[in-house]
Amino acid sequence: MKEITTDEVVKILDDPNITIVDVRESFEVNLGTIPGAKHIPLGELPTRFQELDKSKKHVIVCRSGNRSGVATHFLNEQGYDAYNMIGGMIYWDGEIE
Repeated sequence: MKEITTDEVVKILDDPNITIVDVRESFEVNLGTIPGAKHIPLGELPTRFQELDKSKKHVIVCRSGNRSGVATHFLNEQGYDAYNMIGGMIYWDGEIE
């Protein structure tokens, strides 16, 4: 599985070819998310993944990296360029909204 660190994500946030996808539940996202992240809860991903642009790189985020790992694996199987953010929001020390 492709992985990316939180420090690497901070450096690429402004890249228009990168999409941050937050797969946490709504109550978790309401506590704060990475600015500009697209929210698709993991349970909805199988029916909503086509909302993502297949030509972009996708960084998948959850609380600790477990759910995002599942989502990353799923998206890679669908032909998407997806990366699991190691450690999830627990390790995130960048801005949140």
